[in-house]
Amino acid sequence: MGSAIESARAHYARRIVAGIEDDAQQRALITAFARVPREDFLGPPPWRVYSPVGQMVSIVDDPCKLYRDVLVVLSSERQINNGQPSLHARCLAAVRPHSGDVAVQIGAGAGYYTAVLAELVGPGGSVQAFEIERDLAERAMRTLADRPNVRLHAQSAAATPLPGADVIYASCGASHPPDDWLAALRPGGRLIFPLTREDGGGAMLLVERAAGDLQAQHLAARFVAPVQFIGCVGERDPVQAEHLARSFAGGQFDQVRSLRRGVPPDASAWWIGTNSWLSTDA
Repeated sequence: MGSAIESARAHYARRIVAGIEDDAQQRALITAFARVPREDFLGPPPWRVYSPVGQMVSIVDDPCKLYRDVLVVLSSERQINNGQPSLHARCLAAVRPHSGDVAVQIGAGAGYYTAVLAELVGPGGSVQAFEIERDLAERAMRTLADRPNVRLHAQSAAATPLPGADVIYASCGASHPPDDWLAALRPGGRLIFPLTREDGGGAMLLVERAAGDLQAQHLAARFVAPVQFIGCVGERDPVQAEHLARSFAGGQFDQVRSLRRGVPPDASAWWIGTNSWLSTDA
């Protein structure tokens, strides 16, 4: 069975990164996904598996069947799943974790993508991961215990100042770019998170701080993919979410090019929040 699982995992790793254009990122992600056993992070079988659009459901107990581009339920009551692998591969490629980076993960779940991040930053880097759901955090702690470059915090990322980071990777939706996340970005750092309406719909926003930007006021930004995510506790504001819903309804989110702070909005504004706004200008 071991060789069959390893073969399935290797084929899966190649399939889920097939659309990534950057060859170096593609190779790094293939290696990382091929090294991390997904079944270790999902609890005991049988597993409830959904298609990415949630239209087909099956119950499986063969771990080889987990190596498809599917969602695996972690908690049906709380609507928490393990995430679509190809989406996470695309987002990881966009945020570009490098060997030696300090990464912060917000919404670690049961730790599967935490382990992938740990592979990408390597033994010279580190991952500080936050998970507010106690049972999932405890599972992640057990499964990640053999990874010395990972520290799992069983608490909300909003409850404590974040450490300085080269990469911030969030898997829960915020209604706005949180000031504390932006403050934690080191010069040259990258943040990716779901910017979402109250219904959880929205898109993954990639924000990049220039190496010479000392105050993080003018940042490159672009949307990576439409998504649906559960909300991030402590980072939801109904007024900003309503403004965001109107912006998404107006379309053209693919034209966003920058995140502005500390300056008044101008005619290039696509969305205007309380402390920041998104512009279609570079």
